[in-house]
Amino acid sequence: MIASFVEAIGPAWTWILIGLVLMGTELVASGVFLLWLGLAALVTGLQILLVPMPWQGQILLFGGLSVAFAVVASRRTKAGANALNQGAQGLVGRDYVLVAPIVSGEGHIRVNDTLWRVAGADAPLGARVRVTGVEGTLLTVVAA
Repeated sequence: MIASFVEAIGPAWTWILIGLVLMGTELVASGVFLLWLGLAALVTGLQILLVPMPWQGQILLFGGLSVAFAVVASRRTKAGANALNQGAQGLVGRDYVLVAPIVSGEGHIRVNDTLWRVAGADAPLGARVRVTGVEGTLLTVVAA
């Protein structure tokens, strides 16, 4: 039954359909892996539309693209993981304006809609400070 379906629509459209199904499955079973396999199948189908090739070549192309897309995605994920879900660590290195002066080593800055306690050298209201570290919910700052 499947063989007759593949024969009816052709190998290129079969790969495209497989790619779309895999990418659609990614929406239901999120894991960001099926997306890359689906993209590899989609590209394989488009390639076959342009340049027909035997099934052995199709399998090799799909396998190579799958590995290549997975490697690229893995590298991008590792590089981007440092910027995601860091909480206060994501504030380190950024400059902010004091909304409460630093007196006796403590003051406040505003980050979006949140007030953060800061520790550093005394500084007046409105001074620019740079976050250099995080200790729990206390940010360490220096003059910017």
